[in-house]
Amino acid sequence: MTVPALRLDDLSKTFPLGRSLFGGERMGVRAVHPVTLDVAKGETLGIVGESGCGKSTLARMLVGLLAPTTGTIEIEGEALDNADPAIFGKRIQYVFQDPISSLNPRKTIRQIMSAPLKLLHGMDKTARAARISEIFETVSLREDFLDRYPHEFSGGQAQRIGIARALAAEARILILDEPVSALDVSVQAQVLNLLADLKARLDLTYLFISHDLAVVEAVSDRIAVLYFGSVVELGRAEDIFASPRHPYTKLLADSAPVVGRPLTAPEGNDTDLPDPLNPPSGCAFRARCPYATELCADEVPRLTERGGRHVVACHHPLSD
Repeated sequence: MTVPALRLDDLSKTFPLGRSLFGGERMGVRAVHPVTLDVAKGETLGIVGESGCGKSTLARMLVGLLAPTTGTIEIEGEALDNADPAIFGKRIQYVFQDPISSLNPRKTIRQIMSAPLKLLHGMDKTARAARISEIFETVSLREDFLDRYPHEFSGGQAQRIGIARALAAEARILILDEPVSALDVSVQAQVLNLLADLKARLDLTYLFISHDLAVVEAVSDRIAVLYFGSVVELGRAEDIFASPRHPYTKLLADSAPVVGRPLTAPEGNDTDLPDPLNPPSGCAFRARCPYATELCADEVPRLTERGGRHVVACHHPLSD
């Protein structure tokens, strides 16, 4: 059996809020419910969902910026749940949404690029210079950029620098958190083409987080749909939005703006996410779902296979 590049087993995150008024049990907000999934080597897994659904919290756990409450993370079969942060850095890296603010404004690009090479790989100055030159050529940046500061670059150039910094760690898995949402449309295409080229040349694995459904569908092999901290649908990119099985996925697809199609209000009873301090029983989406029944209020739906590798957590899944 092929070992996946990344495996999550019951990974969850709860943020504690303190104790109740009368000293009862410790309260908390569950940002990510237990997630179990595999990402194959060389695959791009898209992750979509509304703001507040847990996408960024999940991503930050994967790179060690947040400690999971439960569960384990495995990279190529090796558990990293209690690993040294340097080990995380050599295996998996994060490319941030805002490219300029993610770079230290007080350091030159050369200093920013040198940090992972020195701290993670112990390279001397000569080896670092050679490696930085190689990486900059890979991402189509000029070497004279190295002695400038982040504020001197456009968004597209800064994002290329952010990608170059992730490559400097020699990680084989990149978490791309809204990597093109802050860029102009023409620059988005350039960065997406660069990411596709790097993936093919360096045999990288991507987790691509975005609210732009068209971009996610275009770049992903599979897509995971998150709602209120849970994966509610997972399947091939060409199937997820062409024939969604979960009503929430259909709502996302119908809400995406399309040229020539008038905007309409979403179908359902409510348009707001549930209160995380007072989560609903059963299916978290039921207040917004036009197909909800008493079963949805009583029982939490579990991910169930609905043909091939397409799984959905719904008591009343949509048909083709």
